[in-house]
Amino acid sequence: MIRGLSASHLHLLVSRPMIRIASLRPLPVIPFVLVALAPALGLAAQSGDVRPFQPMDVFELEFAAEPRISPDGSQVVYVRTSMDIMEDRHRQELWIVNADGTGHRRLAAGAGPRWSPDGSRIAYVADGQIHLRWMDTGETATLTQLLETPSGIRWSPDGERLAFNMLVPYPPPQLVAPPKPPPGAEWADPPIMEDRFKSRQDGVGYLDFGFDHIFVVSVEGGTPVQVTSGDFQHSSPAAWTPDGEHLLFSSNRSGDDLDYRNSEIYAAPVGGGEIRALTDRNGPDSSPAVSPDGDRIAFVSAEDRRRTYQVRRLEVMNRDGSDRRVVTADLDRSVADPVWAADGHRIYFQYDDEGNRKVAFTTLDGEIQVLGESLGGSSWGLPYASGSFSVSDTGAFAVNQSRPDRPGEVAVGAPGEAVRRITSLNEDLLGQRTLGEVEEIWWDSSFDGRPVQGWIVKPPGFDPDRRYPFLLEIHGGPIANYGDRFSAEMQLFAAAGYVVLYSNPRGSTSYGEEFGDLLYHNYPGNDYDDLMSGVDAVIARGYVDEENLFVTGGSAGGIMTAWIVGKTDRFRAAVSEKPVINWISKTLTADNWFNYFGNRYEGLPWEDPEPYWKFSPLSLAGNVTTPTMILTGAVDLRTPLSESYQLYHALKFRGIDTAVVRIPGAFHNMSRRPSELISKVANQIAWFERYRTASGN
Repeated sequence: MIRGLSASHLHLLVSRPMIRIASLRPLPVIPFVLVALAPALGLAAQSGDVRPFQPMDVFELEFAAEPRISPDGSQVVYVRTSMDIMEDRHRQELWIVNADGTGHRRLAAGAGPRWSPDGSRIAYVADGQIHLRWMDTGETATLTQLLETPSGIRWSPDGERLAFNMLVPYPPPQLVAPPKPPPGAEWADPPIMEDRFKSRQDGVGYLDFGFDHIFVVSVEGGTPVQVTSGDFQHSSPAAWTPDGEHLLFSSNRSGDDLDYRNSEIYAAPVGGGEIRALTDRNGPDSSPAVSPDGDRIAFVSAEDRRRTYQVRRLEVMNRDGSDRRVVTADLDRSVADPVWAADGHRIYFQYDDEGNRKVAFTTLDGEIQVLGESLGGSSWGLPYASGSFSVSDTGAFAVNQSRPDRPGEVAVGAPGEAVRRITSLNEDLLGQRTLGEVEEIWWDSSFDGRPVQGWIVKPPGFDPDRRYPFLLEIHGGPIANYGDRFSAEMQLFAAAGYVVLYSNPRGSTSYGEEFGDLLYHNYPGNDYDDLMSGVDAVIARGYVDEENLFVTGGSAGGIMTAWIVGKTDRFRAAVSEKPVINWISKTLTADNWFNYFGNRYEGLPWEDPEPYWKFSPLSLAGNVTTPTMILTGAVDLRTPLSESYQLYHALKFRGIDTAVVRIPGAFHNMSRRPSELISKVANQIAWFERYRTASGN
């Protein structure tokens, strides 16, 4: 028996293959996985007081999401997510906890909880229906009999109705009716005609034919009433006006497919009538919130200049759309999720700042006060920005928080008070593990001297006098950010004995508009220099084995990994996860194919292919000497599988050691199921171990 894993855990790892490999040299699946686990297990055996985070621990993780504080601030309902080891999926349940941390208990299976205005009931979604729970008796009722799953539940101010969003299907188009088979015959499925601008969505597949609309249903049950109309998508949650007569929402009702970057704020009469646009500026207007007196509307907006990245600011206008003005003009960060304070004088919101998500409020004059930090935890595999908040009538608020040693926990606070954590979902597991220490680091880019932020994850039991193999892990996006949050993948890399660097090079969010837009018509670009400077900064600390440098990353990080091995041979091996290798083929085949024209690369690929080719890693394939594995989801629609095989075939033809590992059934997110994350990391480590030398240790 291998130390650190039970016999049952070993059986789960070796009883079924989790990946498929195409390689220069055939490698059996099971040994490939076990070799990857060996470094972590060996490290665990070094010392009785060092027990690192282990692969099967992934199934024991839990995290809090969607924290909803009661109107009086006394309780928090949240979605508790755990891992079902038998179903290999996430399990979502509603739990409730008092604001002082007592009374922690389960309520029901479900998600999307919302308190009624008086705090007497909770509405939520479970099994594709809207349910209601009375908090005094614990009784529940199923309010709907819907054929499509609802989302975006919002209570009316009087607590008598619920607004929600739902798909309204329409028949698929067809040129001719398919022939009818004779009774009992087994014919092929009929052809499907496609004529939509957007027909596929990664993580979903081919989209159902239909439009999302907003509905209202009585809390006493009955038939929902459709409020919006027309062949337009209405997928964002609606906001009620205090009089209960109108719903405000964000949508694009222009009817022009090429106007996809635009959206406006609309008002729809609940009782039926004309839907009226309240904004008309070119750009995204979203997240409307109505002031308690009903006179003003807060929302998030940006004027579209067709750049790679633009900051979205908090604006306020009168209820009729007049007197529009920016409130957060002095905050060079994108804001989200505005919520009015009960007194109508302040607006709560959240934003990311230097890799840390914060909740704050602003006065209508733009005076901002930060209330809490470290929101996150629902992105548990990698340390991406996540997290949300809610506010009570008293000004108390609830958030889910994450630190490098813990996934999302529920925390509460109030203006002028320190935020305090009131759950400990992972203490039973992570309290018994020695995690890799996470240290913040800053360095100056060799390109232009700009400061770049990153984080070093050290192996458990770290000894500064040793020399460790080094792993550069690069985030996706690239318009996204990593931060000082828990990451199962980073901890598994560290437990395998690697010093890991993850960072936010130029193009990352949370550092302002200029920094985020530096990749405009230049991607991959000088983010390469930022990353190489970070590698040098960690090496300068003296505990990295320079003969054993490795690199990996997913999506945009996979693109940069493929770019790096085409620019330098300093890394012993690389794993490019779900990359774009050829921007021309990616742009015209991905589910978000229309998002790249102009704002990422100048011109259209059939008019001027040069910039698309110039920034394609495939253009550098002739330079690659680094053993490179490509890791991808078999049904990825964001960076289709054909992208991975272009690099694989190029390297295979050139005789470079390479492999493709595809995860069956996985979309772009290759870690939606716990076993997928375990397999992904195991294969990455196994590839690195295959080329790691014994020097320096």
